[in-house]
Amino acid sequence: MNSFPPEILEIRKKALEQVQPFLTVVDEIAEKNTVKVLNTFRKHKVSDYHFRTTSGYAYNDAGREKIEAVWADLCGAEKALLRTQFVSGTHALATVLFGILRPGDELLSLTGAPYDTMQTVIGHTCTSPGSLKEFGIHYSELPMIDSGVDIEKIAACMKPNTKMVLIQRSRGYSMRAPLTIEEIKELCAHVKQINPHCICFVDNCYGEFVDTQEPTAVGADIMAGSLIKNPGGGLAPTGGYIVGKKELVEQAAYRMTAPGIGDELGASLVDNRLLFQGLFMASHTTAQAVKGAIFASVFFSLLGYKTLPQPSAKRSDIIQAIELGSPEKLVAFCQGLQKYSPVDAHVRPEPSAIPGYQDTVIMAAGTFIQGASIELSADGPLRAPYTVYLQGGLTFEHAIIGSMGAATEILNM
Repeated sequence: MNSFPPEILEIRKKALEQVQPFLTVVDEIAEKNTVKVLNTFRKHKVSDYHFRTTSGYAYNDAGREKIEAVWADLCGAEKALLRTQFVSGTHALATVLFGILRPGDELLSLTGAPYDTMQTVIGHTCTSPGSLKEFGIHYSELPMIDSGVDIEKIAACMKPNTKMVLIQRSRGYSMRAPLTIEEIKELCAHVKQINPHCICFVDNCYGEFVDTQEPTAVGADIMAGSLIKNPGGGLAPTGGYIVGKKELVEQAAYRMTAPGIGDELGASLVDNRLLFQGLFMASHTTAQAVKGAIFASVFFSLLGYKTLPQPSAKRSDIIQAIELGSPEKLVAFCQGLQKYSPVDAHVRPEPSAIPGYQDTVIMAAGTFIQGASIELSADGPLRAPYTVYLQGGLTFEHAIIGSMGAATEILNM
């Protein structure tokens, strides 16, 4: 600890004292989720036979079929695609949109503007070859209000051709609160009252295992996310998932591969043990990340910065937003965090243009799996109010040290 200034160490001590009451709740959720995972593994008779890799077409890939059945069960859903062939969460989300929506349909976002990479998929505010807009799929969005989704205006926004509503659980690059499972349940029920046939689609990135239920268990028709976030437990080397109602997941599968092929093919080119073991570890690993986020909320509040969520807030994702107020502090934060990463600690990240993002972005990610945001990482666009989004942490201890490293770099500016 000698590498940190005395004032940083003193604030660390105060922060650890203040966060203790909130950590018990996180541990209780992790224990409940671990029991659920163990029961599901037992129910589906997971065996080391399912850990082998396959090649070629991979017809009847037992490991692939087993982990998809397990994930569907854990999510309270009928069917799942859990594949390393998905390159990111955005890829999985886009597969759902292109698999289900048709020319003339409308997609309505109930949570305002979606995450930057999804905006290029939609093609609403930027020109992107192959976007939904180019295929004649309409898009509209309902701006959020201070209390969350403007539920009273949903009915007025839905049109006869509104085939799907998009609900983004996490905050994206904004300071709004993530949606809780209870709020998602209420939203889905409200949409179904207006139009029982409208599909409720949840972007579940960063939210898995933060609560004891997933959106598809409380009314969402389909959802998608990334395996190098929460459900991969820090072990899945790549991939994403889609889970929900059988007919909707099948439509997405035809987009993932080809019509008539769907989910029948797709080789397990990596050791399936990593996916099973990562899923087993996910409850604990996600809890470590949530604890780190709560610590960062208190720690940076004590340093005088605006943080969201507040420590006492009910968590629904692993992200901690910290409003830094200047581009220089945003850069320093990421450079300080990188310095205390296990990989590429000698590298100093700099802002740059990144495909799918509208603004120059800086990212700190000294991770074992490239870009894995269940590992301790931070990023943010260089736009006012210069907010950094801190997420992940395979261990609570690393999250504490990384936060101190970021704060020290700002202090030394």
